[in-house]
Amino acid sequence: MKAQIKNLQMSIVDANEKIRDKQQQVDDTKQKINDLEAQIKVLQKRIDERNQLLKQRARAMQQNGTSASYLDVILTSKSFGEMLDRLSAVNTIVNADKDIMMQQKRDQDKLKAAQAEVEKKLSELQGMLNQLEKMKADFNAKKSQANALMQKLGQKKDDIEKEKLSMSEQNDLLSAQKAAIDKAIQMEKGRLADEAQKAAEQAKQQNESSLSSSGSSSLPPVTSGMFTRPAEGYISSGFGAREGTYSGFHYGVDIANPGSNVPIVATADGVVSRSYLSSSYGNCIFITHDINGKIYTTVYAHMSARLVGNGAVVHKGQQIGIMGSTGESTGQHLHFELYPGPWIPSHATAVDPTHYINF
Repeated sequence: MKAQIKNLQMSIVDANEKIRDKQQQVDDTKQKINDLEAQIKVLQKRIDERNQLLKQRARAMQQNGTSASYLDVILTSKSFGEMLDRLSAVNTIVNADKDIMMQQKRDQDKLKAAQAEVEKKLSELQGMLNQLEKMKADFNAKKSQANALMQKLGQKKDDIEKEKLSMSEQNDLLSAQKAAIDKAIQMEKGRLADEAQKAAEQAKQQNESSLSSSGSSSLPPVTSGMFTRPAEGYISSGFGAREGTYSGFHYGVDIANPGSNVPIVATADGVVSRSYLSSSYGNCIFITHDINGKIYTTVYAHMSARLVGNGAVVHKGQQIGIMGSTGESTGQHLHFELYPGPWIPSHATAVDPTHYINF
């Protein structure tokens, strides 16, 4: 059954990514339709104005008789010079009329093409919306199936999880953590200054991109001090011993936020020691920090998506993921842990993050 849950969790993560991509396609198509409709309004206005002008010209010609022919101009001219002047005037009027008609034809063709494009985009949009609804229905079905399996295993509800990792996960984390600590110390000493500067520029571009494309949530403000808060939201479960139905010890804090695409950010400069999908922690990231010569470790769990990989250099306030409910979790939130020193499997050195971060 645990293997089923893990497979479902991987399917849920994949479905969530596809939903986000499809939603972006829908948003892009809606913007193209808006642009085309604005273009249609401009073209229609120009066409209407020219139609009015052409009607006025037609009425004037009807009232004054048909426009003079070249023969009339020649026969009624009193001199050769007057004839040339009148011929020039007639040519100017005729050419102006031709230009107006050509412009009118071009705009009418553009209008027809733009209207056809709108119809095409509207048809594509309807297809995308239908696909999106189906993807969301499939996603919800998989999520319900995963929740049902977890309930059969007696797992806790309402944003409660067993912060417990398998032995293989623990070994992988401890091995990767050592390399991350060495890299973080090198960063602190400045030997990776060039890499850090490049990563900072990439982080800035990524943050600007996330602000423009996330659609509903912005990055939390970067605060002074050693650490900044990892996500916007409220603390739904604090650090420490639990009583009653959910007894036990909670080695971190849970930050809940029901919004869509809620960003998760690195709380300080550091190196990603591990970024992977855990059966219990879901999409999770472990970051090693060297702050004022001392090692710290932060953990971010249950995300719907991870945006940085193993060994990545991250910076304070840089987006690293999106809040979700993967792994052993039944509600959208971020489970966040903080360790002075390296992470250890027993969690014995975990501290209350609220003592370091103003939530």
